[in-house]
Amino acid sequence: MKLLAFAASNSSTSINKQLVTYATTLVQTDEVEILDLNDYELPLYSEDRNKALREPKLAKEFLAKIAWCDALLISFAEHNLSYSVAYKNIFDWASRINMKVFQNKPMILMATSPGARGGLSVLETAIHTAPFFKGEVKGSFSLPNFYENFDVKQGCISNEAKKEELIKVLQQLA
Repeated sequence: MKLLAFAASNSSTSINKQLVTYATTLVQTDEVEILDLNDYELPLYSEDRNKALREPKLAKEFLAKIAWCDALLISFAEHNLSYSVAYKNIFDWASRINMKVFQNKPMILMATSPGARGGLSVLETAIHTAPFFKGEVKGSFSLPNFYENFDVKQGCISNEAKKEELIKVLQQLA
């Protein structure tokens, strides 16, 4: 299985990137690629820019990465209860090229935050909307209180119960 993973964030210190990177080590795969949304930075989407740029190369490359993989693993940063602008922007550009952005790929959706809800608001939105864009949501995982439940130095979940929960969710990709 070829696994494509990314944090829906453009932060250089993204806790969601730490989580998604760790999660890839728990999946049985032939190949893993971890994307950085900073590599897909485009002007803010608008109808006028869409007319001018049509199908930007970076949006096509993003869609090609999704086409390449057999499964997706995405960890969503929560900005004011919703998607980060970095994710929403590349998603909007990509959806103008192909409304089936996720191309019928099985996916695990995750989120984490320093707070007690662990990004649940954005995660619930992602779970609800992914099927409209041909994402096959196999499972989801939220890690609350990131700094209490994740060992940043070791790069892994330190809370055994949450680690086991993540492992069970990831098994749904097999």
